Amino acid sequence: MSAKLPIATAPTDGSKVTVYWTDRDGQENESVAQYRSLARLKAAGGQWDDSDEGWWAYVDSDTQKRISPHSWSKAGGDDEEE
Repeated sequence: MSAKLPIATAPTDGSKVTVYWTDRDGQENESVAQYRSLARLKAAGGQWDDSDEGWWAYVDSDTQKRISPHSWSKAGGDDEEE
């Protein structure tokens, strides 16, 4: 397992990474998420504003939610081969 890193160091280029976040019930969650800039969102179409920019993850098979992760980890680990 990879070490948790501060979310400020996570890639914001649209790549998917594992993030860790706490929901409103205080439950710690681990999700695969993607940072979506406002420019990337607008390029996909639809009505977006500054409040939509950020980290997005699927919370179930049909629903995406903007989340506020506190840390992330790199894919794989020292014991895994690419």
